[in-house]
Amino acid sequence: MICVSIGRSRHKHLLAEYQELVKRGARLVELRLDYVASRLNLQRLLKDRPSPVVITCRREADGGKFNGTEEQRQMILREAIALQAEYVDLEDDIAASIPRYGKTKRIISYHNFRHTPDDLDEIYQRLSKLDADVVKITTMAQNPHDNVRMLEMVKKASLPTVAMCMGDIGTPSRILLGKYGAPFTYATFHHERALAPGQLSFDQMTDIYRYDSLNKDTSLFGVIADPIAHSLSPHIHNAALKEQDLNAVYVPFRVPPDSLGQFIADVPKLGIKGLSVTIPHKEAVAKHLTKVDAAVKGIKAVNTLVFRDGEVLGYNTDCKAAMDSLEYTLGTVGAQPSPLANKRVLVLGAGGVSRAILYGLKVRGARAVVASRTRERAEKLAAEFDAKAIDWNARHTVPAEILVNGTPIGMHPNVDETPYNRSHLKPSMVVFDTVYNPESTLLVKEARLHGCTTVTGVEMFVRQAGLQYWLFTGKEAPMDIMRATLKRVTGPVK
Repeated sequence: MICVSIGRSRHKHLLAEYQELVKRGARLVELRLDYVASRLNLQRLLKDRPSPVVITCRREADGGKFNGTEEQRQMILREAIALQAEYVDLEDDIAASIPRYGKTKRIISYHNFRHTPDDLDEIYQRLSKLDADVVKITTMAQNPHDNVRMLEMVKKASLPTVAMCMGDIGTPSRILLGKYGAPFTYATFHHERALAPGQLSFDQMTDIYRYDSLNKDTSLFGVIADPIAHSLSPHIHNAALKEQDLNAVYVPFRVPPDSLGQFIADVPKLGIKGLSVTIPHKEAVAKHLTKVDAAVKGIKAVNTLVFRDGEVLGYNTDCKAAMDSLEYTLGTVGAQPSPLANKRVLVLGAGGVSRAILYGLKVRGARAVVASRTRERAEKLAAEFDAKAIDWNARHTVPAEILVNGTPIGMHPNVDETPYNRSHLKPSMVVFDTVYNPESTLLVKEARLHGCTTVTGVEMFVRQAGLQYWLFTGKEAPMDIMRATLKRVTGPVK
């Protein structure tokens, strides 16, 4: 179950959002009374309520907004109990002074906005002795291992326990509480109005992560990156899992570089079966592998991990996705020889995407030229893949049949930028932009206006995700669903 937190300054707005949430399926709502700016009328808020509520009045020291006296705050909490609210949230230091009364259940809570303490078990034991119906422990995550500690505590707790981490590192703990047996998790009314760091919205928890369907048997997949908030992989993978009605969820994990080793060691504890890997871990994760495929050996970069029978298997689906996208446009995927053979290809950029593409071009016999804003990186990459390196300023002099943008130029929010001057575009060219947000980048728009054949980053992104999905689940990915989902979530950006 999801407890949706609402914090508004006026009673009518609080009640309006409460009614709206229940219409949308919310079964438990937290009313944050510390946000109410006017004289509080608790009877008005609780009369004829459409669902059970949690009454919370958080003081500033615990991340709230209540600025009255402590005596006034505790009187509000006592009144909520007298009015028979279903739950009341009591901080651990005041719980003993507010006795149980009637049917109201007691959530005994502890908050730490600085870090996740080492003595979590001791904190749990102290809270559980304060006549608790539910123990709630919320701390700030400093590293991904804090999530593991929290979730393991929930799993072994003797009382119903909601233990989760704040911040974007802590977001996985909020999503996975149901899998570990917590009575509920917390979400906010709207993703732009989070009441705690890292909190997701009710719609995100229900529509993307299908929280109420998670259980102890739910398979776990995810993506690791730093930063992670921009990743669209959870949208398309979870849409595919939902379409095929699989008991599985795909979760974003923010993993700072210095936490990568510990995170991989924690994979068995979390029961993760597969991971997508992106910046900055594609190369660093290689030392944790026990087996790799041929593409990984050639590219020296990993974008997919599969954990099976104690093995850590590494794959790179970027390369095949990019080559399939180009070959499909040119006529036939997987033909021998490839339709890319002997084609002159100009690759812009010397990052991870360009590396994967250059490997694929080399295998298929294309003649590649690399231009990067850093000449040294271009030369190093060209030497590895039998390509030619040129200065960035000389890129328009190459008589390319195929142009590939492997840079982030043109990516949201910088949608008015392009890596290639439109005056050098020719109708005979194939223009492939690996940027997928937005799909119609300025480069793609101008290429279409010049009559070029275009390949968008959406096609490559969906193809690589579909290959990952197959590696994770053993099932053919519902590509149409993945493609439609990606276009929907990037659609507002033009």
